[in-house]
Amino acid sequence: MTILLDLIYGLLVCVGWPYLVYRRLTRGPSGTPLREYFGGVPSRPVSARCVWLHGVSLGEINATRTLVAELHQRCPDTIVVVSSTTKTGLDQARKLYPNLITFRFPLDFSFAIRRLLTRIRPSIIVLLELEAWPNLIEVAAARGIPVIIANGRLTVEKSMRRFNRPVIRWIARRMFGRLRWVGVQDETYAQRFIELGVDPERITVTGSVKYDAADISDRIDGQDELAQAMGLDESQPLWVCGSTGPGEEAMILDAYSKLLEQFPALQLAIIPRKPERFDDVAELIVERGYTCLRRSTGAPVVPRGVVEPRPVALGDTMGELRQFYALATVVFVGRSLVPMGGSDVMEVAGLAKPILVGPHTENFTQAVVLLKAEGGCRQLTSSKALAGAVSDLLRHPDRREKMGQAGRAAIISRRGATALTIDEILGLLS
Repeated sequence: MTILLDLIYGLLVCVGWPYLVYRRLTRGPSGTPLREYFGGVPSRPVSARCVWLHGVSLGEINATRTLVAELHQRCPDTIVVVSSTTKTGLDQARKLYPNLITFRFPLDFSFAIRRLLTRIRPSIIVLLELEAWPNLIEVAAARGIPVIIANGRLTVEKSMRRFNRPVIRWIARRMFGRLRWVGVQDETYAQRFIELGVDPERITVTGSVKYDAADISDRIDGQDELAQAMGLDESQPLWVCGSTGPGEEAMILDAYSKLLEQFPALQLAIIPRKPERFDDVAELIVERGYTCLRRSTGAPVVPRGVVEPRPVALGDTMGELRQFYALATVVFVGRSLVPMGGSDVMEVAGLAKPILVGPHTENFTQAVVLLKAEGGCRQLTSSKALAGAVSDLLRHPDRREKMGQAGRAAIISRRGATALTIDEILGLLS
């Protein structure tokens, strides 16, 4: 099986190398040593049980916080290592866990996986949500290392469609059939994992660990410093649009121009989801006649020919989205007005902020449905409703307060997935 997979991967590399070179040239170096792509990760010197946690990107790495904390509390002698597939995820892992081994997940060639497993020597591998790779699971199974999925979810639009393709389906069923346990967010996801070959007796509906990871607080460390650095007046309303995707910033700026007619003191902060889009969004803000206040530089970019242009804050650094949310009067959670599946709404709910999302929230269906049902979130049908929804919340402080508290209560009532997941990890370790 591993030979077949290596041949497939090799063919894909041969076909796709021009794109890989182009991506490297346009995005620049990742900062990750090349050896880590082939399993040359830091070696674990201590002889002890080891839990390897892996998440694809920033959101999944943030979700590991409660898992790591509970592991350290309940089993302090167990070593924890953390990996990620993306630069943003790896940067966050190193920020959260400066004393742990953190590394870039390698390419799924069997030799790279074997090299990594030899150096890390994990007792159990925990994959967040759906970051499953066939050679990883194949080689781990051959070595007797249990692989589990925590916080599991499978979307119809992307994951199920991909795994049900003719050739891939056979590989996927073999891969998922070797998983020792899957903790899923809800019953719908459980049925999808069963369809892909997971034994029903190895599936537990735990809920989402992101409910546990969401900070329940009214203030976040660093928010005052952020407000001062960005020139944000905390006595005036602030509309924060977080994790935005291509096309949404233009819709947001259209709505903002209308809102300024009713609320001339309204401030706007936009935080795009992808770092490679920061420059494009900055240019768009200036083209629309606003001064762009970039968090990364602190220097305003002023449009030409505009008298006293209004400033718009651009969050173009990583790891400060929660601080922006904490300062907000109203929050729009992005990648939802365009068909990109939405973004995490739970950390906003934990801060008791009123939440607006667009119609495309497939990646966070469970959380959005819960918050809508409890009154903590409003889902818009299109960008045309954006200005009206923000206006309504700005005009009615009581509605904002009610929405925020309802969202926070919904998050608190759904906690507990972390404890169930750690129970399963410790059971497999023993």
